[in-house]
Amino acid sequence: MSDAPLLLPTPSPATPRYQQIKALILSRVASGEWPAEERLPSENELVKMTGVSRVTVNRALRELADAGLLTRVQGVGTFVAGAKPQSSLLELRDIAEEMAERGSRHAARVLAQQRLRADPALAAAFGLPPGAELFHARLVHLENDLPVQLEERWVNPVIAPRFLEQDFSRITPYRFLTSCAPAERVEHVVEAGRADPATAAALAMPPEEPCLVIHRRTWSWRVVATRALLTHPGTRYRLGSALD
Repeated sequence: MSDAPLLLPTPSPATPRYQQIKALILSRVASGEWPAEERLPSENELVKMTGVSRVTVNRALRELADAGLLTRVQGVGTFVAGAKPQSSLLELRDIAEEMAERGSRHAARVLAQQRLRADPALAAAFGLPPGAELFHARLVHLENDLPVQLEERWVNPVIAPRFLEQDFSRITPYRFLTSCAPAERVEHVVEAGRADPATAAALAMPPEEPCLVIHRRTWSWRVVATRALLTHPGTRYRLGSALD
């Protein structure tokens, strides 16, 4: 393992240093630079490599170990824990790839991309304290210029610290997130409903038309990575799956 200085993610005023250390470690793990069962540099080595205090490094390692992402062996060191395999009822697919397979053209219109503070419901969904920082994106996916999905997504910054730097009119959030934090576990809830005026306008659908809504949470490295709300016009989308 190289002992070259480690570059922390570009900080925001709201991101504590220990969170930056956590993001740094997870990025090395996700990239494969620090694979499962690999021993991490010692606390003293991480202090020298990052320029932060030992208290900060210790908190980052402790919280990652408490979440099951690292294994700490007294007198030996800290190791990357093995990842769990993915298991889900509905297959995760990139909507742009699905359209390409149908011979259709995908486009996306980004409506929002921002930092925000988790309200109590979001905090509970992520297992974080109320007021914790999350990343948020809202975009419309179009198939041959016709809106077919409104994607509203919240992301744990520790899992994908560069999420807000992406141009989601060129790459889907799904493709970016799976490149840095593949899903180990997926939770789906599907329901039918009526769109609110803003959703109906975004999807160019009449207010009385029913819509299909998929609530999705994904876990990466044993923590909640994303929560997504995927809304589709009922007349332009159907859900299907095949189980062997």
